[in-house]
Amino acid sequence: MPLNLPEGKRLAVNIGADFDAHAAWMGSFNLTSPSYLSRGEFGAEVGVPRILNVLRRHDIRATFCTPTHTMATFPEQFRAIVDAGHEIAAHGCYHEAVPTLDPAEERRLMEVTLQQHQRYVGVRPRGYRSPAWDFTALTPALLDEFGFDWDSSLMGRDFQPYHPRPVVTLDRENGNTFGEPAKFLEFPVSWYLDDFPPTEYVPGMNPGFTPINALLEQWIAQFDYAYANEPNGVLCLTVHPQCIGRAHHITALERFIEHVGAHDGAWFASLSEIYDVWAEE
Repeated sequence: MPLNLPEGKRLAVNIGADFDAHAAWMGSFNLTSPSYLSRGEFGAEVGVPRILNVLRRHDIRATFCTPTHTMATFPEQFRAIVDAGHEIAAHGCYHEAVPTLDPAEERRLMEVTLQQHQRYVGVRPRGYRSPAWDFTALTPALLDEFGFDWDSSLMGRDFQPYHPRPVVTLDRENGNTFGEPAKFLEFPVSWYLDDFPPTEYVPGMNPGFTPINALLEQWIAQFDYAYANEPNGVLCLTVHPQCIGRAHHITALERFIEHVGAHDGAWFASLSEIYDVWAEE
């Protein structure tokens, strides 16, 4: 079941910007002090314009995974993303910790998310990225029920899209049992291709402070491997405006884009554009 990339292209590359703003601190970390919220504000007020400038200079259409809380809190910055032609994917309501939700609350928040997309974007999202990249046992069925084309939260592959199978039975002695593959297509992610863990300092939780050149080398190494060895694959880079928008980080993102762009066979695209060249066998 391959991707049929445009003629002359061998690897799709997606820039996925998780525009979390206040929501990541409120939802994933349960932190609401002025200091933490100001870091989310930096992402909206400074990081988003810097990312948009880089994407515009290189004529790249990205996928912005955006909690609806961000759409409501920073409408001007969010509208700038939409007006620039970038894709908007679902990323929860307030960056909620999905594994902690009971089934009724997970369904309710999914319904709120879709309603708010209609309000702020005007269309339903085609794709979903779970806050903090985690599911409950119900999440795959919800994504299929609500008609999502794709998800980008799981790590069962690195450079090849796939239909994930839920683990329906956990058995430590006799092995686990899989259910039927989901209808939605999974675009795999990786913490190695995410800027938040290595760069964002959270006292007692996340050390941050990874030198940006080391991170850039890691990103380039993964691209080079995929380009050489994973024909018709996809590399999903995940960045956050409050992280990648810092001065020394945004220059590294541009250097990564320039490295990728120097390869004629690389194709920058939104995740829905990549989904549209998938062929089921």
